[in-house]
Parts: sequence; C-alpha cells; structure tokens
Amino acid sequence: MDINASLLGQAITFALLVIFTMKFVWPPLTNMMDERAKRIADGLAAADRGKQDLELAEKRAADKLREAKQQVADIIAQAEKRAAQIVDEAKDVARVEGERLIAGAKAEIDQEVYRAKESLRAQVADLAVAGAEKILRKEIDASKHAGLLASIQAEL
Repeated sequence: MDINASLLGQAITFALLVIFTMKFVWPPLTNMMDERAKRIADGLAAADRGKQDLELAEKRAADKLREAKQQVADIIAQAEKRAAQIVDEAKDVARVEGERLIAGAKAEIDQEVYRAKESLRAQVADLAVAGAEKILRKEIDASKHAGLLASIQAEL
C-alpha cells in the first residue's frame, strides 16, 4: 500500500467524518447550546425583573406603612378629640345635674322652712290661747273658737 493511497483514504474518511459530524451531530449540539443560552438569558432577565419587582414591592410597602402610620396618627387625634368632647359633655351633664340637685335641695329647704313656719304658727297660736286663758282665768274652748284661732294663726 502506498502512503499516498493510505493518506488519501484517511483524508476521505476524515472528510466523511467531518461531513457526517456537520450534518448529524453538530446541529443538535448547536441547538442545545442555543437553547441553553436562551434559558440562561431568560433566567437572568427573570432575575432582573424579580429584583425590580422586589424593589417596587419594598417601595410600595414603605408607602403603605407611611400611610398606615398617618392613619393611626389621624385616628389617635380623632380619639383624643372625641375624649375631650366626652369629658366636656360629662362636665356639662354634671353641672346640669348639680344645678338640678341644688334646685331640688332649695325646694326641699323651702318646704322645710314653710313647714317650720306653719309649726311655729301653730305653737304661737297654742301659746296665745294659753296666755289668753291665763289672762282671762277661764278656759277658752278651742273647738268653739276655731275660727278666731285660725284668723290669729293666719295673721302670724
């Protein structure tokens, strides 16, 4: 065998191997590498979107927290205002109740004074009858002289 024929056979075999590889092996490998590169690029893009979404969510959460704190401050201010109103209303109710109690006490005092005056009038009338009885030295009949006693009592 000649070296040239052997070299020519090897060259033809190598060329067939290269053609076979380029036709049947290389396209699936390049397709797999392209798909893998695409998946990696998609994964990196998704990671970037996720990072942006996370930053946006953190921003929204901070805004919501700030709004919630403001709402809490507003609610506390309203509660304090309502508490002050309730205290003022309670003071007004207490003042009105106190005035009512004072008016009731004054009315009761007036009634007691009236009763005391009536009692004193009756006692003065009895004393006047007793004094007149002693002066006249005779007995005055209270039932006969009831009209007279009533007029004396009314004058006192």
